[in-house]
Amino acid sequence: MKRQIIKINEDKCNGCGLCVPNCPEGALQIIDGKARLVGELLCDGLGACIGNCPENAISIEDREAVAYDERKVIANIVEAGDAVLTAHIKHLRDHRQSEYLNIALQYLKDNNIPVPELEVPEDSLACGCPGSMTKDFRSSENQNASPDPVPSVRSQLRQWPVQLHLLNPRAPYFQDADLLIAADCTAFSYGDFHQRFLKDKTLIMFCPKLDNGIDIYLEKLTSILKENSIRSITVVKMQVPCCTGALNLTEQALKQSGKNIVIKEYTISIQGEIV
Repeated sequence: MKRQIIKINEDKCNGCGLCVPNCPEGALQIIDGKARLVGELLCDGLGACIGNCPENAISIEDREAVAYDERKVIANIVEAGDAVLTAHIKHLRDHRQSEYLNIALQYLKDNNIPVPELEVPEDSLACGCPGSMTKDFRSSENQNASPDPVPSVRSQLRQWPVQLHLLNPRAPYFQDADLLIAADCTAFSYGDFHQRFLKDKTLIMFCPKLDNGIDIYLEKLTSILKENSIRSITVVKMQVPCCTGALNLTEQALKQSGKNIVIKEYTISIQGEIV
């Protein structure tokens, strides 16, 4: 399967080993003076090791890899001791990986192993790039926000990230989701984008003309549709020839997923009107 997994630039890697203890899953080792990924099924692709590399030799890529297996990971981690177990549970919580976290907690429960107590702020930043960390805004819905003295339009964004290249198909906000698949320019062209299209939806954005890796986009979008319970799909594109790719990609992904979901399509003119 194609999924996110770490990539090590051997030319940049100096073998310092700082990444190894910061990979709770035990997927990294120093071999022949270089950091090596020794087990694909141990790497969750979330990048806990990235922020600890002084040479910027570690990145995340989408490629064919063995599926990550939390059950095998947590079994190995328990044997590594309490400190590693605590780091792993914190890692999953910080990245909002509820599916993996539930598997880990169930394993601990089944084996009568105490769950580590963490005093971690709910919105603390995880290791790696904070711009790509999965965030689910649906639980708060801005209920505790202070009144704004200046009238403003409230954002209807319910998750982060939104760019298809950065999205994790297993993110919790895709379960039972109403998807909005939008070409990049639509949010800037249509003035009431948030209220008219984005409200109560999970957003996926990309540019069918300028973005590289459309084949990867197709596989990722197919995974999102196939692995989650999607309630509806809305596609918003611009009235320009290249933007038909947004609808075409969605239709291909839906076909490959084997799902039967009606696609609602809207087209925005370059003057910002619904055609």
